[in-house]
Amino acid sequence: MDAWMWWLIGAAGLGIPLVLTAVPEFGMFGIGAVAAAVAAALGAGVALQIGVFAVVSAALVGTVGPIARRHLRRERPEARTGIEALRGANAVVLSRVDAHGGRIKLAGEEWSARALDTGQVFEPGETVDVVEIKGATAIVM
Repeated sequence: MDAWMWWLIGAAGLGIPLVLTAVPEFGMFGIGAVAAAVAAALGAGVALQIGVFAVVSAALVGTVGPIARRHLRRERPEARTGIEALRGANAVVLSRVDAHGGRIKLAGEEWSARALDTGQVFEPGETVDVVEIKGATAIVM
């Protein structure tokens, strides 16, 4: 059997743990084995085939590996739902909002609201920020 066929068998063999474990380095070594198979098919000696495998594999692990790990580790923000999604949202004052109460339009719905600070007063048409939701009342500023 020719050397290039052994390299291709090795590349396929490295593809199995890649699929089973999702460790990207196996795929990079598999690509190195394919490059060595090409070198063998072109008539390169065993030492050059091994060198091609080593250089291509090392180059891929050194460049693509860190990028893949960074991509996999990237933290994704958690989706906020329910009341948590309303915290920090903007609302429009429908009726005067002060420390005792009022009405706002928040996320397309009418909510009761009251000002965070006792001295604050918001008139109809003003935009406010929702700081907190307590029961069915939005605390705004």
